[in-house]
Amino acid sequence: MPLPDFFDRVPPFTLCDPLAAFLGAPADGLLTYTYADAVRLAGHSCPTVAGAWLMTTRALATLWPDTTPERGTVRLLLPDPQDSGVTGVVAAVAGLLTGAAGPGGFKGLGGRFGRAGLVEYVSDIPASLGLVRTDTGQGVLAQYDPSAILPDPAMRPALQRLMSGDAEPGDAAVFARTWQERVARILEAADSVVTLAHFPQA
Repeated sequence: MPLPDFFDRVPPFTLCDPLAAFLGAPADGLLTYTYADAVRLAGHSCPTVAGAWLMTTRALATLWPDTTPERGTVRLLLPDPQDSGVTGVVAAVAGLLTGAAGPGGFKGLGGRFGRAGLVEYVSDIPASLGLVRTDTGQGVLAQYDPSAILPDPAMRPALQRLMSGDAEPGDAAVFARTWQERVARILEAADSVVTLAHFPQA
């Protein structure tokens, strides 16, 4: 089945990955990601996946204002444990874009290109997500709040009936449609749901 049409309206995001260039795939190191890639990674499209996409892409563009952001040279900071709430989903989507990984990530070649150990949980940051350049120490804090983007009133009753086993004909279609409509509106409201702030990082 095709993905929702609004996926194509989300601007793709291009990064330069020195490791990709070194290994020759692609030779120029330029990797372009789409919101659909984040959805395929997470296995679903939801406000959390949308928020992680928006926070990460906007923070990267802020950290590299005049050039293509560099993949593999960013440390991720998350305020909660990996197994808390949606933290793991946010880290996965942010890791897709930045290359940052936990202990099991790529260890590097000859001391270069390492991505392991670039994700820090339970970090003392007043934000939903922090990104720090490992080459300059510059950081950006991203706060995500989609609460003003309300769902269609039909979504919650349909969900409740589906979860209780009392679904009516058409409830599944109504829920899926209204759920994705909210995700689309969140992605379109990037400037109002994500706020960024610079911060120093030693």
